[in-house]
Amino acid sequence: MKTRRVFLIVCDSLGVGALPDAERFGDAGAHTLDHLVAAAGGIRVPTLAALGLGNIEGVTAVPPTATPRGGYGRCNERSAGKDTSTGHWEMMGVTSEHEFPTYPDGFPPEILEPFLARTGLDGVLCNAPASGTEVIARLGREHLSSGRPIVYTSADSVFQVAAHAEHFGLERLYEVCEIAREILTPFGVARVIARPFIGTDGAWERTYDRRDYSLPPAGETSLDRLAAAGVPVVGVGKIEDIFAGCGVTESLHTEGNADGMRVYRELAETRDSGLYFVNLVDFDMLYGHRRDAQGYRDALEAFDAELAAFAGALRPDDVVVITADHGNDPTHVATTDHTREYVPLLVFGPGLRADVSLGTRSSFADVGASIEDWFGLSPSGPGRSFAAELAPDAGARSPRA
Repeated sequence: MKTRRVFLIVCDSLGVGALPDAERFGDAGAHTLDHLVAAAGGIRVPTLAALGLGNIEGVTAVPPTATPRGGYGRCNERSAGKDTSTGHWEMMGVTSEHEFPTYPDGFPPEILEPFLARTGLDGVLCNAPASGTEVIARLGREHLSSGRPIVYTSADSVFQVAAHAEHFGLERLYEVCEIAREILTPFGVARVIARPFIGTDGAWERTYDRRDYSLPPAGETSLDRLAAAGVPVVGVGKIEDIFAGCGVTESLHTEGNADGMRVYRELAETRDSGLYFVNLVDFDMLYGHRRDAQGYRDALEAFDAELAAFAGALRPDDVVVITADHGNDPTHVATTDHTREYVPLLVFGPGLRADVSLGTRSSFADVGASIEDWFGLSPSGPGRSFAAELAPDAGARSPRA
């Protein structure tokens, strides 16, 4: 097997247009990229534009370029859902036929009663769908006075626990979330999320000590197969949490997009082989969910500059894949939740062909299949590899559905 490095960058929530079934999810007409650019009054992303971001079908906010520097396209989500877990799992070859359970009316007694009994808590606050920043602003003072954590959910299958890192205690927060994970596993809830915050009333601030306790993927992933073949799989940011550690041989904690790209560039400068898999969470956590189009635009422009610097550290046989896990249209005001959208696909590297339309892929799983292919494995998941289309000796270009 030829030594190779693949860098997979997930721009968390950067959707590029509503999927055909988006109306069923309440997301008809969503388009994270186009709408945030329109609302923010324009965008300047020369690196992403040169890679072909504006050449992707359905993207109008970024002008197309005459000769994109790599492959470009978009991916359709085959799984039933629009959340972090299903998006990342499908990317690595595990599709979800059924949606995870959600709790629009809050968590029922059969969940809360054992949670309270096992944690020793005398109650929780909220127990309803809520925006994370709003619920802390509304209940933070009561949380401090009562000692009760804030438990809330969303349109996703999540049991979120917010608590003050100093007054409640960070380790205690993690402990109660671990108990919740055990209780919720038989119910099939996708993630338990520890949401620590600091500060005082009127000036609360969530920290990057967030931790996700996920169900393990419902099957073998590309990460598992790569790790079994001896390929280092390095998760940067929340990747290890999303996959419940499965198939991740090393995990590196980060504090937001800029720190993630700093770590990523260090890996490019120092490591010799492996898959490096980063999730840039700020796009979703700080801007999509908060419906902050200008902040999202600014974060994309900052990432564009960081990507240009990162590309300078690439070696001749490196491959870079940029995609997303779902949408989160900041102009979609009906809710503050994710939106069901196509995700972008940009692929480049010093040794790859340029100006290759990868079309509309039938599944996110094509990403994992291609990564396995680049490392010399025979992809065994549901995805279809596009590696051959980008090989220097590839024949006539043609989009593959």
